[in-house]
Amino acid sequence: MNKFQSRSFSRSVMFALNGVRLAFRSQRNFRKHLVIAIFALSLAFLLRVSVIEFCIILFANAFVLIMEMINSVIEFVIDAYYKNKWAKLAKLSKDIAAGAVLISACTSAMIAFLIYGSKVYELYYR
Repeated sequence: MNKFQSRSFSRSVMFALNGVRLAFRSQRNFRKHLVIAIFALSLAFLLRVSVIEFCIILFANAFVLIMEMINSVIEFVIDAYYKNKWAKLAKLSKDIAAGAVLISACTSAMIAFLIYGSKVYELYYR
C-alpha cells in the first residue's frame, strides 16, 4: 500500500472533513459562499420549490463551494512552488482559478434568480 493511501474508509472521510474544516477556518470567501448557500437553501424552503429545483439550487451552491476549495488548493500549491514570490505565471494561474470561482458564482446566482423569480412571480401575480 502506498504511504499516502488511507487504510480505511472512515479515515478517508475524517481527512476529507478536516479539509472542509480547514477551508472554512482559513478561507474568508468560502465562509461567505457558505452563508449565501445556507440563505439560498432556506429561501428554497420558504418559497416551496420543487424537489428538482431544490436539487438544482443545491448542486449550484455546492459547485461554487467546490470551486472555491479548488481555487484555494491552486493558490497554496503555487505559493509553495514559487516560495511566495511574485511571478507572472503564478499571477496568471491564480487569476484564472479565481475567474472559475467567479463564473460558478455568477451561474449559481442566475439559477437562483430564475427559480426564485418564477416563484415570486407566481405568488404575487397569479
